[in-house]
Amino acid sequence: MPVPSYVPYHLRTLSREAAVIACAAVGGTFFTLLGVPAAWLSGSMLVVSILGITRPLPDLRRPWFDSTMVMSGALIGSAATPEALAATARYPGSLLVLVVGLLAIMLATGAYLRFVARWSWIDSLLAAAPGALSAVISVAQDKGANIGRIAAIQLFRILVLVAVLPSIMKLSSGGAPVALPPPVAIASVGDMVLLLGSGLVTGLVFERIGVTAPFILGATLASAVLHGTGLVHGTMPPEIAIAVMIMLGAAMGGRVSNLKRGEVAALFPLAIGGFVVSMAVAFAFAWPAAWLAGVPYASAMAAFAPGGLEAMALLAFAMGLDPLYVGAHHLVRFMLLGLLMPVLVGWVKPEKRVGEG
Repeated sequence: MPVPSYVPYHLRTLSREAAVIACAAVGGTFFTLLGVPAAWLSGSMLVVSILGITRPLPDLRRPWFDSTMVMSGALIGSAATPEALAATARYPGSLLVLVVGLLAIMLATGAYLRFVARWSWIDSLLAAAPGALSAVISVAQDKGANIGRIAAIQLFRILVLVAVLPSIMKLSSGGAPVALPPPVAIASVGDMVLLLGSGLVTGLVFERIGVTAPFILGATLASAVLHGTGLVHGTMPPEIAIAVMIMLGAAMGGRVSNLKRGEVAALFPLAIGGFVVSMAVAFAFAWPAAWLAGVPYASAMAAFAPGGLEAMALLAFAMGLDPLYVGAHHLVRFMLLGLLMPVLVGWVKPEKRVGEG
């Protein structure tokens, strides 16, 4: 190919991708100003989805996605601080219930989507995963799953959970004082370079040996080891977390826009049903966990709620609940999903989607 046409082609591709990311950022900013739950993720995804319906949008190329996964894994693993790991030892019985409940949520909600929606098992289980959205989307990408409808179900649960859970917890606890979240330590520049560099190298190794979702799994594992051993202190700056949410929203919104209109309409009742199933199972397991740990049921509800780590931690602080108990459970759930889900779902063989031509 002649050089004069080669360079403009890549510049055009890059400019179109940058335009999609910019639109996603505008959507996240607008939702943040409105105070919408999970604003950076939901706003970016919604705006890109709407734009994608009106005009074709380019899929973000693999380097964008892989770099987002590395940053996301570094953020996930940063929760595994020595203090957080020590806190998990205080509630062994409750954490055991959490592990069983986690499997029950995925199986029950996955079975609902499998037999009611007639989805494949891979799509059903990924849509049912209670949190660790970055890992879910990464596995879906590697397994060739339907990211659009998986993303729609996942985002619906996050939005409803953050919007309604505080009211549910208030009713169960009779009201609770409001507390401010503690300040979050930011890693130094050297620590961030070590985090991202080690995560990238581990991801490349995992990719070479054929591990599913290698970059988020490798970055999560590297970050967890560095934080858990105390070699690295602090998490990534909030600007990086926002960038990760915007990139995820852009990628998910582009896939949602590819869905047929009839399928988009059918996702709404499915999302409601899946949310009810997952919440019913989670709160059923929260009751014995609260009894074993000797904590209020509201704390167990926040600890077992199938939402994102950051959202649930902020809700716990806002409700004045025990941050160690809630944080320890979400840490274990998040790490289990982030580290084990690529392995577990990797065992599920691709199949012809039931009900699809």
